[in-house]
This record gives sequence, C-alpha cells and structure tokens, in this order.
Amino acid sequence: MGRAYNNGMLTRMRCVRRAAGLGLVLMLSAPVALAGQPPPPQPFPRPGGQPPPAPPVETAPAPEAQAPVTPPVAAPATRPAGPQAPTEAELGIPIYPAAQFLGSYDAGRGQRYYLFGVTLAFAEAVSYYRTVLKQRGNVVFEAPATHVFEIGRFRENEMAFPPSVTVKDYTWGGSAGYPNPVLRAQPERFPTIIQIVPPPPGTPLER
Repeated sequence: MGRAYNNGMLTRMRCVRRAAGLGLVLMLSAPVALAGQPPPPQPFPRPGGQPPPAPPVETAPAPEAQAPVTPPVAAPATRPAGPQAPTEAELGIPIYPAAQFLGSYDAGRGQRYYLFGVTLAFAEAVSYYRTVLKQRGNVVFEAPATHVFEIGRFRENEMAFPPSVTVKDYTWGGSAGYPNPVLRAQPERFPTIIQIVPPPPGTPLER
C-alpha cells in the first residue's frame, strides 16, 4: 500500500513539473513572437521637431545554419487603407509618375499620410518636387536627409500635420533602402520615400 502510494505521488510530481516546464516555454516564446512583429511606420518629421530614428545598418547573418522562419504578419494597424493607390485628384497633391504606393496610415484628426517608394536618388526627388510645386521647400534634417514642402495652411486645432510633401533619404548610414512591403516584388528596396499628407477630408487646401 505504501509503495503504491509513493509511486502515485512521484507520477503526479513528474506531471506537475512537465506542465510547469511547458508553461515557462510558452511564456518565454510569447515575447519573442510579439517582438518579431514590425512596428507601424511613423510619419516624418515627428511632432515637436524630433528627428526620425536612423535606418538600421544591416549585419551579416550568423554562420550556423538556422531553421527557416516564417515572415511575421503585419499588425492590422499597419495595413494600407485599400489595395488601390490614391490618385492626384483624390489627394490634391502631385504624385511622382513612377512612384509605387506603399500604404496609407492614420495620422490623427481625420488625416492620413501616404507613403510612396521611388528609385530616384534623394536629390532627384527633391528637384522634381521643387519643379512641380514651384517652391524650394526646407531641409529639416541633414542626417538622414529630409526635405519638406509645406503646401497648405496648418490649422493647429483641426490638423495633426501640415498638408505637405516630405522626401526622405533611406540610404543614409549604410542602409540598403526602405524594404518593399510586397514580398518578392521589385525593387526589393527604395532609396527614397515620399510622404504625402493632405488636409482632412472636406477641408480645402489653403495656400
């Protein structure tokens, strides 16, 4: 009787240890999965004049063989508003003809900001918008190079960002460029990103 009781207790203790070990593995693996999710892109320049973070410099992969990792699925907040690129008529702002639409995101107060990738060098993209907008714009950051064209009046009580076109260099600091969010699409990276922020819907673009 005593031996059977002891064997039963040992079996229960082993089950408890296995369950505890499995729970620890799940708890440790959960943060890793969440950390693999790409953060939503932030509009640039940021409110308050804070410079955007520098693009990460790519490092060589570890030499040891690793199991293939499934690319993480983007969080719903980072998905484009729709599959179709907006038109110039919808935005009321010129779009570079060969630009590729990357997505639109909530900027707050009814505004959205639209990201476009171009294969132009930063200086060429700035030159293009100087011509079509007929203004010089302003250099707001030198590293990474960021050039802003304010194209409308900023209503502080109604808008989160001034209506604007921002051109940003993504090759700064040795970066290969902004990754194309579409898998296996060409080009794989864009050296320059154009951000367009129109006024909120129903608000006229005041010069």
